[in-house]
Amino acid sequence: MNKNIDPYAALRFKEFNIFLLVRFAMVFAWSMQFIVIEWQVYSLTKDPLSLGIIGLMEVIPAVGMALFAGHIVDQKEKRNLLVKCILGFSVISFGLFVLSWPGLEETWETKTILYGIYALVFMGGLVRAFLGPTIFSLIALIVPKKIYPNAATWSSSTWQLASVLGPALAGFSISFIGVHWSMCVIFGFSVLALITLLQISRKPIMNPKIGEPVFQSLKEGLKFVFNTKAILGALTLDMIAVLFGGAVALLPIFAQDILNVGSEGFGILRAAPAVGASITMLGSTRFPLHKNAGKKLLWAVFGFGICIIVFGMSTYFWLSVIALFVSGAVDGISMIIRQTILQLKTPDNMRGRVASVNSMFVGSSNELGAFESGVTAKLMGTVTAVIFGGSMTLLTVGITAFAWPSFRKLDLSKDVEEHEND
Repeated sequence: MNKNIDPYAALRFKEFNIFLLVRFAMVFAWSMQFIVIEWQVYSLTKDPLSLGIIGLMEVIPAVGMALFAGHIVDQKEKRNLLVKCILGFSVISFGLFVLSWPGLEETWETKTILYGIYALVFMGGLVRAFLGPTIFSLIALIVPKKIYPNAATWSSSTWQLASVLGPALAGFSISFIGVHWSMCVIFGFSVLALITLLQISRKPIMNPKIGEPVFQSLKEGLKFVFNTKAILGALTLDMIAVLFGGAVALLPIFAQDILNVGSEGFGILRAAPAVGASITMLGSTRFPLHKNAGKKLLWAVFGFGICIIVFGMSTYFWLSVIALFVSGAVDGISMIIRQTILQLKTPDNMRGRVASVNSMFVGSSNELGAFESGVTAKLMGTVTAVIFGGSMTLLTVGITAFAWPSFRKLDLSKDVEEHEND
């Protein structure tokens, strides 16, 4: 294997740089929008369960449509499909801009505004079902196979950087310009992403089975995932960890009622995990994580669970920030390893379907985790719910480590070497 690692290999391709700009703009807008929605909904209801419902409204269509979306992605041209996804998001963000109009709550009932927000979030779940598999598939058509790991790292780093700035700006923009104009900023970023994306050329369809029956296509996709133990193990571990470690969904409660730090502190808390993950990901461009990947993933998720417990027990703002920062750093490790496994182990003709299963396992578990956190916070209290989630994450790691010894021994070094020699 080539020892002279080029940390900027993927950045030497013009279209990949354009792709990163598009991904940054979309993730920035999406993460900022989710935070603004959380703040608006909790301000309207003062009910932690309402925060859980936000996640549920997005995860139902995202999971329900995921496999079908994966089939469509493998059958269609990727650039134009991504254009349609961004157009859909733009319509949703504009609708939220209208629903947050100043003084609207004086003429409309709170329930009407709330149901309108939930409906638009539901539509966002439909868009997201197609967005993730499309982005995952498009990366493989922009860069050569030998730099997939490097491209996956830069793509994940861009995702995390946008996740830092989106929530941070959301917290400050709510304070300075209000919810309504914050939604306008979000709409602007979606339009920017759309214009930028048009600079990427259309790509060939790699699937030789165009027109394949839907159920046969879905069956093959699921069979591949469940027969590829490295992919199945990584997805399962992250799904359970994110499902029970969804403390981030309760941050509005911590900011307003426990730590008493207002919208500015809320923005800092929300950005802290992404800052930690971004630092980890940028470091991984020089120090790859493919060696002993299984053990590293297990330790990363274990550290994540510890951080969630510390955060739940903390009554000091900066201790809470540090706990979230470290949770993001170790979560960044697990994200890089998972994305590397997916890129290296997935054939080109099945990328859409595999990515859709990934969105069901991991992506949607964020929203299910938000719902779980909202329900447990309602039943047992906010602090107890967070500590419970962290404890369940630790239990999951322990069970996986002892019940699945082959996963502990997972090493991606040979896979990376094979791709570099292509």
